Amino acid sequence: MTTPPTQQDPRSKHTDQEFPSQQQEQPGLTEDTQPEPDHGETTYPVGNRLEGKRVLITGGDSGIGRAVAIAFAREGADTALSYLPEEQSDAQQTIELVQLAGRRAVPLPGDIRDEAHCVKMVGTAVEQLGGLDVLVLNAAYQKNRPTFEELTTEEFMRVFTTNLFAPIWIGQTAVPHLAPGSSIIVTTSIQAFQPSPDLIDYAMTKAALVAFVKALAQELGSRGIRVNGVAPGPIWTPLIPATGWSSKLTSFGQDTPLGRAGQPAEVAGAYVYLASEAASYVSGAILPVTGGKGL
Repeated sequence: MTTPPTQQDPRSKHTDQEFPSQQQEQPGLTEDTQPEPDHGETTYPVGNRLEGKRVLITGGDSGIGRAVAIAFAREGADTALSYLPEEQSDAQQTIELVQLAGRRAVPLPGDIRDEAHCVKMVGTAVEQLGGLDVLVLNAAYQKNRPTFEELTTEEFMRVFTTNLFAPIWIGQTAVPHLAPGSSIIVTTSIQAFQPSPDLIDYAMTKAALVAFVKALAQELGSRGIRVNGVAPGPIWTPLIPATGWSSKLTSFGQDTPLGRAGQPAEVAGAYVYLASEAASYVSGAILPVTGGKGL
């Protein structure tokens, strides 16, 4: 059987070999992640499905956030990118990639665990972009938990504040600026449905975000605002070597039916679809991008 020239075997499109042992401190940086994740820098095609849309992406410096920023820019959207100050080097690269696509990129450094920063950040994005059409709530924090008893209040509060409190603060501030046809897209996780003991607090927050998506979609539907989630499986981002895994890291993602971890660029299309008119009747949905793992 002849394979069309644009069609690739998903099992070997990206590396299915073991990842080298490595360790980073949070939040993790792209240049220290080996092999470097594919955010779509050279692989995402240019289109116009999001022409003129104005987007705010949290965690937009690297990983899934960078891939979404690149994809959105090449589809015609201007973006505001939220990130931690210590992620400035990654954020600058993302900004340059967005600008290379001919679109605006508004940098929004700061810690979203601060409610005041969240409110100010949305205001700046709206002011700089001239409005807001799509909100991507993507930023998250996770850390390996060897045992439940060792989980400290300081650590799980960091997870809860980053992953749950911040989306509420940002969403509450952003919704009044969203017109009919706008959308909110939340990064959940396969962990919401198949929680790992060593990510217990992270998995809890991702399960809560699934409920957040479904409840908010019901409330905002009457205003013409769609709310959806993307549930990635094992995706190779700087967050992974910064999680604190040792033996698990080298075989990361090889337990999926496709036999490998996914790349950020392979998730971005889900966000483009949910933000576009192609998904105009899709709301309250959780779209899995898991390499074949079921939710």
